[in-house]
Amino acid sequence: MKELIFATHNLNKIREIQDLIGTKYKIMCLDDLGYNEEILENQMSIEGNAAEKAILIYNMFHKDCFADDTGLEVEAIDGQPGVFSARYAEHTGELKPGENVSDANIRKLLILMKGKENRKARFRTIMALIYEGKKFFFEGLVNGRIMEKRRGENGFGYDPVFKPVGFNETFAEMTMRQKNRISHRAIAISKLVQFLQQHIE
Repeated sequence: MKELIFATHNLNKIREIQDLIGTKYKIMCLDDLGYNEEILENQMSIEGNAAEKAILIYNMFHKDCFADDTGLEVEAIDGQPGVFSARYAEHTGELKPGENVSDANIRKLLILMKGKENRKARFRTIMALIYEGKKFFFEGLVNGRIMEKRRGENGFGYDPVFKPVGFNETFAEMTMRQKNRISHRAIAISKLVQFLQQHIE
């Protein structure tokens, strides 16, 4: 079984990716490598953040690795939160002491979307793979709409308020397996897996 480093500490992402990629590859997270620090996301684009994380870990451990960054882009608010999705409330100083970051992000988003008829949004994931010192990018997109209130207990991030086109459930109302069949991350990782099958095996 081949090993690939996924440059993240997020166990939700690890479980989601491992479920998608199957048993052909073992996904190693940063904790498995003894790397306990957070990787700063200083770039102004989703692609830049993904590449920055992958390059840092590749240079440090000299092993093929990949990293991702995801943004929720909402049409009515000029594509926000976009590259700042993971720290939306914190970025604007609206994170309350002791408040869960995801809860704060959703709270901020729903306040901005209050009363707006146009609720179109999309999730965009970029996977940056460093393979033999070369960079490769894989994109996944899912279009949907922002709900007026939270629905569902599964998933993470903005999942409770995002309903993908063609479905009656939010991502948070789906099981992981249901979400993985259609999610932005599933689309990006599928492209990554196709690349690996062609170039590594």
